[in-house]
Amino acid sequence: MKKLRITVEGKAYEVLVESLDTPATSASPAPLPPATAVIAPAAPAAKSASSGPALPGAVTCPLAGKVVAVQVQVGAAVEAGQPLVTIEAMKMNTYVNAQRAGKVAKIHVNAGDTVEEGQTLVTIE
Repeated sequence: MKKLRITVEGKAYEVLVESLDTPATSASPAPLPPATAVIAPAAPAAKSASSGPALPGAVTCPLAGKVVAVQVQVGAAVEAGQPLVTIEAMKMNTYVNAQRAGKVAKIHVNAGDTVEEGQTLVTIE
């Protein structure tokens, strides 16, 4: 067993971790003191003002990140699978594609915007 300190949202927690690679030293683990046995549940993610229930034709963001580029303009005809927006998260680009063919009715983001998972990026009619 190893004792580790984990920091979540600025609050430090001490936990005991058992490595499954090595055999346990006793038949049953020793009980943890109450201060180290409790790990706080994760706080729910804050919703963006433009996130919420997706409207028909809404193309939503699959992950939180930063908008690197918007590849379409309002009024443009798009095909299913066509890239619409590029999102950067953890130094990797994710391309958000149209799920169906149609015409771009509205673009909800600009390059440089920070976006949340589930936020509407583009509306296709």
